Amino acid sequence: MKAKLRSLLGIEPLDSRQILDILALAKRMNPARPSTTLRGRRIALLFYENSTRTRTSFEIAAKSLGASTVVIHATTASIEKGESLKDTGRTLQSIVDAIVLRHPSSGAPVLLSRLIDIPIINAGDGMHAHPSQALLDAFTILNHKKSLKGLKIVTIGDIFHSRVARSDAHLSANWGRAWCFAGRTCCYPKPRANWHPGWRSYARWMRRFAALTW
Repeated sequence: MKAKLRSLLGIEPLDSRQILDILALAKRMNPARPSTTLRGRRIALLFYENSTRTRTSFEIAAKSLGASTVVIHATTASIEKGESLKDTGRTLQSIVDAIVLRHPSSGAPVLLSRLIDIPIINAGDGMHAHPSQALLDAFTILNHKKSLKGLKIVTIGDIFHSRVARSDAHLSANWGRAWCFAGRTCCYPKPRANWHPGWRSYARWMRRFAALTW
């Protein structure tokens, strides 16, 4: 069994049991009945990119669990004056208990997690990952299907630039699902791309949809 995770930086560190445990916990929560699980905790929403749905969702979730939140936008903080991610993170570490980070650079949440000693939740980093969205995708699927096993799912669009598609690909590898990716030639990665260990099994699907026109 893997060690308990303090941060959510991507889907790759999670095994199928951990993913199902997260989804089961989410299933038990009732948005209409606020919890006190995070009472007394302070959560910083550190967003270097504009966001409506993700930022609002995290803020409402934190408050529903009893935490207080502070929203920090890059354009209205010392970041605008040139403060580094490292210095911002270390400042926040002395004030808050956890950070939800969205950043335009791939790997920023991983870097920050190595510099400070509080939990980091990746709310999207560049073209790399969006683990909370992948978990939400799985949660939504389980609201309509009994299991994640044996499903064939298609994601259509700009796959190459999609951090959500990458996280979905890593998530699907835990159940060997036939997750298909479709898009114009310029909008999907080459079949040899190393998104996850089982990526080669998806190459035939990529070729099948390569001739799509829009």
